[in-house]
Amino acid sequence: MKGKSMWEERYSGSDDYVFGREPARFLQENPGWIVPGQEVLCVADGEGRNSVWLAGRGARLTAFDGAPTAVARAKALAGEAGVAVAHVLCDWAGWDWQRQFDLVVAIFIQFAGPEARAGQFADLRRAVAPGGVLMLHGYRPEQVALGTGGPPFEENMYTEPMLAQAFGDWQIQRLASYEREVQEGRGHSGRSALIDLIVRRPH
Repeated sequence: MKGKSMWEERYSGSDDYVFGREPARFLQENPGWIVPGQEVLCVADGEGRNSVWLAGRGARLTAFDGAPTAVARAKALAGEAGVAVAHVLCDWAGWDWQRQFDLVVAIFIQFAGPEARAGQFADLRRAVAPGGVLMLHGYRPEQVALGTGGPPFEENMYTEPMLAQAFGDWQIQRLASYEREVQEGRGHSGRSALIDLIVRRPH
């Protein structure tokens, strides 16, 4: 994960869950893609709020993050919920992107700038098994002016044309831009400019 030391400093500088304990609303509003028994990967999973919720729905979860404090909190959250998650401490470059999963979940991973985005998208595509699904959720460029979460760089944000170009050869199930109030810990709080992508890899 680019900026690993920065993320560790952010997590270790607080005693609470920076992004809260509840899953992203994006997941809660699209539960039909989570199937009990399927293999799911949560990339850059942070403190575990999303992987723990997914595991609670019966999926078999693997999650990685590069910040030791975040992974420790994720393990604690899974323990409290009584669910099993295979937590891995590694950065983005250290993950084995040849491993494939039925569902890959990537939420607010916009720490990568334009120079790294093509490689990041290619990694995500490799990780989705044929017939599998990618769920990607993040911010649009308008988010920078709102200042309620995410990096302060418009170039890091997603647009519909960008995602359609990167994943248009797959079966796009949802591609939507919208604004709403987000309350996900103190890390994401307030009116936010969001974008969702749900796409299925052809068999």
